[in-house]
Amino acid sequence: MRALRPAAFGLLVLAGPMLASATGHQATASAGPSRVHEVKQGDTLGALAKRYGVTVAAIVAANRLPGPGVLLKLGQRLVIPRAASAAVAAAHVPPDGMPPAPRVPGGIVLSVPDFDDAPLEFAWPAEGPVTSTYGRRRSGWHRGIDIKAELGTPVLAAAPGVVIRSGVEPLYGRVLKIEHDQGFVTVYAHNDQNLVEAGDRVVAGETIATVGRTGRATTYHVHFEIKRDGKNYNPLYLLPLPPRIAQVDETDENPPDE
Repeated sequence: MRALRPAAFGLLVLAGPMLASATGHQATASAGPSRVHEVKQGDTLGALAKRYGVTVAAIVAANRLPGPGVLLKLGQRLVIPRAASAAVAAAHVPPDGMPPAPRVPGGIVLSVPDFDDAPLEFAWPAEGPVTSTYGRRRSGWHRGIDIKAELGTPVLAAAPGVVIRSGVEPLYGRVLKIEHDQGFVTVYAHNDQNLVEAGDRVVAGETIATVGRTGRATTYHVHFEIKRDGKNYNPLYLLPLPPRIAQVDETDENPPDE
């Protein structure tokens, strides 16, 4: 199954409150008139920012969106600030009573990936619902997703590559890291057993580990990350549909922010 590209993915709402439309909201920028764009098939915040010559942050601020990683809804109306006022919108201060947006640690990318080249195709590393999503959590920042599965369930390589790490880490427990083409690296953590060693070549779908709860985890699951050039991306933007989202609960796992 082909991984869904960001342009198509932008039409889905996975979780969270319905996105606010521009109707009833005025642009926070004041230096010049703004435009209103009605979201059409294929629109993403990144694509709209490029089209209108503004930043994603300016669009987010002008529409009081939760953040740059929100998914757009077909027919949603967005205020697009003029380029001259984009800096004002991006610097928008939340109204009284609203907490400021949390600082995003370096290396965590919240926006929909907008790679210059066609990204590598990934497959799900395990069968099961996603019980903890990517991004901000009460206990910190989550750099991947947690896929719930029974003890001993096979963990599969999400794409072909070379194993660059097979060992034990304090938080991740038994962990595997695989390097792929185009600078991508995938991470599989809390394994009960690692079945491959550093230097091994693997193919997509090959069993590389079994699900466990080693390290800092209280439930059986595989913690899965997708990285490129040192930056973490939301795996749900790069995995095939459907996204199997269960009730989102936090595990004890809390990888370091940095």
